Parts: sequence; C-alpha cells; structure tokens
Amino acid sequence: MPDPREVRSMFSRIAGRYDLLNRILSVGIDRSWRREAVRRSGAGRGSVVVDACCGTGDLSLEFAAAGARVLGVDFTREMVRLAPPKAGPAHAATLFTHGDALQLPVRSASADVLSVAFGVRNLADAHAGLREFRRVVRPGGMVLVLEFSPPPRGWFGKLYSFYFLRVLPKIGGWISGDAEAYRYLPRTVSAWPAPDEFRAWMERAGFEQCGHRRLSMGIAALHWGRRPAEPAA
Repeated sequence: MPDPREVRSMFSRIAGRYDLLNRILSVGIDRSWRREAVRRSGAGRGSVVVDACCGTGDLSLEFAAAGARVLGVDFTREMVRLAPPKAGPAHAATLFTHGDALQLPVRSASADVLSVAFGVRNLADAHAGLREFRRVVRPGGMVLVLEFSPPPRGWFGKLYSFYFLRVLPKIGGWISGDAEAYRYLPRTVSAWPAPDEFRAWMERAGFEQCGHRRLSMGIAALHWGRRPAEPAA
C-alpha cells in the first residue's frame, strides 16, 4: 500500500498543475466520468454528500450543481485549499476541509452518498477506507468509487498501455516538473484490482447491491454499493 507521507508530499508538489494536467492527459473525458457518478448516485436537492479524497473539488462541485449539500475532504492541504475559489457564490453551501479518508471528520450514518474519485488507490489501507465509508453513509445510503482500471485487453488495450505507460508520464512530468508523480500513476493503476475483484472488496466491507460500470472502453470504472438498511423494529 502507498506510504501516506510520500503520497501527501507528491500531491502537494503537483497541486498547482493538477487540474490542467487532468484535462490534458484525459483529453477532458474525466468530466464525463464525474457526471456519470453523480447521475448514478441519484443525489439531488437536499441530498447530503461527503466527497472523500476530494482533491481540488471537481466531483464535489458536480454534486453541488445537482443541488446536493456537499462536504469535500482531502488530506493534502495544498490541494483542498484550491477548491473553495472554484465553488464561488453559486455553491456557497459546499464546504471543504482538510482530513484523512481513513478517519473522516463526519458523524456516523450522516450522509446519503459518499463519493471518492481516484482516491481509494492512494489510501494506506483501501479495505479500511471502505469500512470507513460504510460508517459515514446512512443505512440504505450509497458509496461510489470512481477509479482507473488496469489497461484493457485487445488492440485498444495495447494502444492505451503505450500511452499510459510511456507517453503520459513524459507529458505529466514535463508540465508538472515532477516526473516521479506521473510514473506513480501508471504504476499504481497497473497494480490495482480489476472491477470484479474490487466489487468483492466492497462486499467484504459490508456493502450490498454492489456493481460497476466500465467507462471509456474500460480505462476507468464506476463502482457502487449500498450500506444495508436496518431491519424494521
């Protein structure tokens, strides 16, 4: 599992170029992935959403645009402090705070939805993170995990692997000035479980109705599961 001190240091170094690189390296596709996460969640006006590992707030603001009340949490101060200026007065009810996804500063069973985009892979203990996410959502509430997947098979997988393993690290390192940060990304994605295996992780953490949808020919996946409803008295 990643060393949290090294991960925090890495994201601190690239915070200022993080949004720009996301747009360039994904060719803007990451925006459609976040919109799909919000759509799948069913969150709308009045919903309470906790966005763990929120980074600079992109997914948090997608939920806010749908009318949800959102708390974004991230353990890298340099990242999370870039989020409030992006919210502006239109999303004044969206709050951002520094915090650890393994010990979220949120009451148990207080959220309708907990989301995490491209963050579980960076946790020191992904299994503990899933259990913490389950604690935060109310019975019947949903946890959504948006994450890259190991490169798909076939001709597209070969083409994508060449881009992801050879081209992306060079572009990312050149623009960010931190080559190691963009070698870290393909290294951790290649070691990440396939969607079916991650579904099993969610089920072991106590979620039900788990599923996933592959996105953009399998280079990413949206995973979901619900905290079981409490039995009627």
